[in-house]
Amino acid sequence: MQPDIHFTFGDHEEHSFVASFASSLPAHLAHWYLEREQFEPVPGNPGLYRLTEPGRDGIRRTRQTVHDLRRHGYTVQADIRLDPSLPAGPPRPARPNGLQERHSRLAHAAAGRTTQRSAPPTTAPPAARPIPPKPTYSPSVHLTAATGGRSR
Repeated sequence: MQPDIHFTFGDHEEHSFVASFASSLPAHLAHWYLEREQFEPVPGNPGLYRLTEPGRDGIRRTRQTVHDLRRHGYTVQADIRLDPSLPAGPPRPARPNGLQERHSRLAHAAAGRTTQRSAPPTTAPPAARPIPPKPTYSPSVHLTAATGGRSR
């Protein structure tokens, strides 16, 4: 590892995404940063850390770790596909997905007149609500008023 590099990230055949740190960096500090970024020490390989659950969006998470460490002022070396400052792959040609046409249709519809804001209807609403009929049965529970407050 070059002397001015603090962290190195790469691919590993057995452990997938791995990271290591320079001996010039305090081990407890590197351990703290890598664990916060979801890397764990590899048993039997001191100074080597692997990404936990690499199958769960491992490339993006490793690229984010590289970005975070650089933002904190550390010098980081990473493989090409793990370096967020480089494109992840060749640019893909843009395919039309109809989004522009949909936005255009929505804009035209929003600018047009709507029936919701038009003049009120010519028919008048009913003057009063009908009153429901009085029940033919009497209630089975009779409530009495409380007398004078709480009992002790």
